[in-house]
This record gives sequence, structure tokens and C-alpha cells, in this order.
Amino acid sequence: MKSTRRAGTLALAVILTLHLLSGFARTAEESSGFTPIRTYTGQFADVSAGDWYYDTVTALYELGLTEGKGSGFDPDGELTVAEAVTMAARLRSLYETGDSEAGPASYASEGGIWYLPYISYLQSALVLGQELEGAYDRPATRAEMAHVLALALPESWFDPVNQELVTDAYASGQFIQDVTDTTPYQEDILRFYIWGITEGVDETGAFLPDEHVSRCQAAAMASRLAYSELRLTLDWEVLPSYSRRGITLADLVESDGSFYPSPMPDEAEKIDADVRYMLSRGERRITLEYPAGTLSSKFMNALVDAFLSTARNYVEQTYNNVSAPYSTRGTSVTLTFSSSLYAESLVGQYREETMDYALAVHDQMWETGRITADMTDYEKARVYFAWICENCRYDHAQQLMSHSGYRLFHEGIAVCDGYTAAYNLLLKLEDIPCGTYSKGDHIWTTAVLDGKPYHIDTTWGDQSYGVEYRFFAMTELDAVSRSALSVPS
Repeated sequence: MKSTRRAGTLALAVILTLHLLSGFARTAEESSGFTPIRTYTGQFADVSAGDWYYDTVTALYELGLTEGKGSGFDPDGELTVAEAVTMAARLRSLYETGDSEAGPASYASEGGIWYLPYISYLQSALVLGQELEGAYDRPATRAEMAHVLALALPESWFDPVNQELVTDAYASGQFIQDVTDTTPYQEDILRFYIWGITEGVDETGAFLPDEHVSRCQAAAMASRLAYSELRLTLDWEVLPSYSRRGITLADLVESDGSFYPSPMPDEAEKIDADVRYMLSRGERRITLEYPAGTLSSKFMNALVDAFLSTARNYVEQTYNNVSAPYSTRGTSVTLTFSSSLYAESLVGQYREETMDYALAVHDQMWETGRITADMTDYEKARVYFAWICENCRYDHAQQLMSHSGYRLFHEGIAVCDGYTAAYNLLLKLEDIPCGTYSKGDHIWTTAVLDGKPYHIDTTWGDQSYGVEYRFFAMTELDAVSRSALSVPS
């Protein structure tokens, strides 16, 4: 998962130890809680029982904190900063006095701006300062909503049910990635996650701090502040720092976005750029355009061979076949990459399952300590070399599926294509640059380990007597000379 490094642990430590000196008239222990003053019976025509915000809007109405807007609630409408402050002031007043207007009422003055009593009430309690001056008439952001609500009630009113999970999730950069040290009201936003006031808007817990807050979102925040039974217990899965789960085959291919619409068969760099462009986007088709009269049989054979040879350098992607229907009178040709090992409809499934197997092996190697953060690329590559050789046997019957990394991971059986595909996939999960080298009907790995190029042949490294390390980290000359050896015993 890509994210910027942040001092998340430190920020949360400050937040979690911060004592809010709010000067409340009564403590949470002395308070009997929030008591509804009326019953919701469908007053808002635009709020239905199936809506995610139904319970929170209902609770807000029953507490007397909203009268809706017109004949409905206008759930998707925006709140101004003044309306956000008013909601916070009413919530605080209800907690302190049992009346949502009693607190602000003491600051009312004839002929004044309608929201000034609410601002004065919160400022007198040191809940709000001058930070929102000049902004009261514009739409409030989600960050501003969190800010004006976070101090409306005493910290002792909340159980930090998600404290440990949020600390780990945020510090690791796996969740709440759009809230950083430079985000306005960062601490208030994080409190909302810790207290169960929000879970974010997507699977990564994004908060969208700069987006305008909607009325239904504001209702959810305020209602959860008041009622513990409405709060959320997060169930995020925080992966260990070493885990690569969530990464895809497309993520393993780097591309600078370059694409050449009409490469010649001998333009290897352009063809490689096109293949990388395709793979990095998770696609398996490339459409090319050529001048009229270019698409001859000879040209197309050479072009397809060139693209297929290039794709073979990314053997872990599973593509070993290219189809390219064309017309000699045409100018456009689409190359479709597939695998001769699987039915067309199963290509995606096998790719995903192969990746899942590789990710499991990767994480297991880290979890058991066979791979550690202080190891060099050379040392990591050697460990994975041993794992491949220890967990696979050569298929002398040369069955079709043995040419896949999938069968090596799934059944521990492979031929050279499968050995190399599985090994390269594991190396790329460690961000080790690698490719392939072919000679005759044999293929093996090329890799750059700590800045130095090597040839690595896991197929020949797998011998009946154990791991043969002389096939690890070879020079090109050694690799080519040893490729003529007989198949593993």
C-alpha cells in the first residue's frame, strides 16, 4: 500500500493523553445522559427506514437538536459553519442543562446575528476560539465539523473503544491516509475514530477532511456523540508492516506511462515500454496503428514474436500466448495476451490465485523470521531460492500446468517456466528487479541484487540431494554453460 510516512504514533500518543479541561457544570458520572424530548414518527419525508443515517437523524430529532429543513431533513444538503457551531452548542447545552437552548440563550441580544449566541456560548467555555472567524456563512468542511463537535462534550463521556486499533492502523499508514500532520484539526478527526463517531467513507477509512459535510453526515456525528449505542466498533484488519497483501500483479510492473502506438518488431525498448504500460494497468490488450500497407504476414509474425518474447520477460504475469487478427488492407491491430495453460475464461482467476499463494509465502517467510528487514537483497533472494528448491519437484512428465507458477505454489510441481515464474514473483514482492533469460527450451531468472546483476536457475538448483547453491547468483557465462546440464534428478 503506498502512503507517505507520518509521525502517526506520536500524534496519537499526544491525543490519547490530552486531558480536555472544558469546565463543564457536571461530570459524565453525575449526568443521567441525553433524554429524548419527543418521538420521531416520520416527520421527514426524505428520510426512510432503509437509509444508513435513519437512526442517527431520528436520534437527533428526538433530542430536539434539529427541526429539519422545510418539509424534510434535506440529508444531502450542506451545513454552513454557523450551523455546525450551532449544532455543537445545542449539544453541549443539552448535556449541561437538559435544554438545548438554555446555554446559548444567556448570550442572546436583540438585533444580533442569529448564530452569535451559539458562538459566544462555546467561546465562553473555551470550546471554540477565533479560528473560524469570517467563515461562518460558507459551507463547513468535514474537518471543521469534527473540530466544532469534538470538544462539545467532556472526554470522560467517551469510551475510546477503537484506541489501539486506530493507533496501529493510522501509524502504519494503512488507514485514514488522507489525514496527515498538515490536515486542519487532525487531532479532532482522529478522536472521532477512536471514540467510534466515524469509520470513514471507504475501506481504508478515508475521512475526506476537505469535503463539505452533508446534513446526514453531521447528524450521524452528533447523534453518536450523544448515544454510546450508536457508536461504531471498527473491525479493520491491520496487516503487519512486512505484509504485501492487497498488492496486485499490475502493481509489480513499473511504467512511466510511455506508450508507442506503432513500434517496429526490432524496436525492443518501445515494445518493452508498451508491454509494461499494458501490464501496469492490469490489462492484456494492446492496440497499435500502422501506415497502410504495413500489416503483411511477415511483418505480423515478426511483431507477434517480438511482443511474445518481451512478455516472457515478465513470466510471473502468466501470459505466454498472443493473438493478433489483422487485415493486410487495414492499419490497426489489437494484440491480446493470454495463456495456453488455462481456458480464456480462467486466466484472471489463475492469476489472482497465483498471487494469493505468493503473498502467503512472502508473509510466512517474514513471520517466521527467514526474511528480516536487515537482510540484503542477495540474502533475501538466496532464502527464496532455497524455498523454491525445498518445496518443488521437477515434473519429468512435462504436464501442461507444470509450466505455471500456480502449480508450483499449489502442488509443488513444475518445469523451468513454473520455477522461474514463481521465483520471480517472490522476488518482485521484495521489490527486487528481475527478469528472465532463455536459451533453447530452458528459462531462468536474471536479477539485480544490491546493484549487481546475477543469473539464478531455481530449476537446476532443485536436486534430489538438496539445494544446489552453485546455480544461485551466477554470471551469465556460468548460467549459459550450465544450462546444458540434464534435468534435475
